[in-house]
Amino acid sequence: MAIGAFKILFFLLLSCYTLTIVMAQNETGFVGSIDPKLFRRRQNVSHFRFYWHDVVTGDNATAIEIIPPLPTFNTTNFGEVKVIDNALTSGPQLSSKLVGRAQGIYAYTSQTELNFLMIMNFALFEGKYNGSTITILGRNDAYEKVREMPVIGGSGLFRFAKGYAEITTYYLNTTTGDATSEYNIYVSHYV
Repeated sequence: MAIGAFKILFFLLLSCYTLTIVMAQNETGFVGSIDPKLFRRRQNVSHFRFYWHDVVTGDNATAIEIIPPLPTFNTTNFGEVKVIDNALTSGPQLSSKLVGRAQGIYAYTSQTELNFLMIMNFALFEGKYNGSTITILGRNDAYEKVREMPVIGGSGLFRFAKGYAEITTYYLNTTTGDATSEYNIYVSHYV
């Protein structure tokens, strides 16, 4: 009889434990497993070179001020925020082939230097990359010859992407603020 009672008690405890696990999974509901086949794909590292055109003046401006700078920081524009929809071209001229758009914001983040916090999606239009994006977020020190910012992700063919971008200024009009920068992006992604 003691063995029968022990079996019933063990079965009840096991049932309660299993029910608790199932209920906990159902209660959270927002988390689940990922199919491991997703990571069995081949990892690739790609190099992209774009020319990023920041047009801040004229009727066709692609960088628009949404928050003005603080009045006491005229030399660095500290506090200013711009929203962008900048052309990405294959060559340095704005008339070069359009391969995508850089969409996001940048903010002037230093009281003493010309530094930006840049948050951008590079939405691509060309070939197999059409509809995919590369996401960049980082500090851009305008006085450095070559700046580096991290690739923090992407969409489409750039899901789970990581890498970095090297930026150099190709052209800067110091009167208007219009600029063209060369972006060399090295991105690791699954194909």
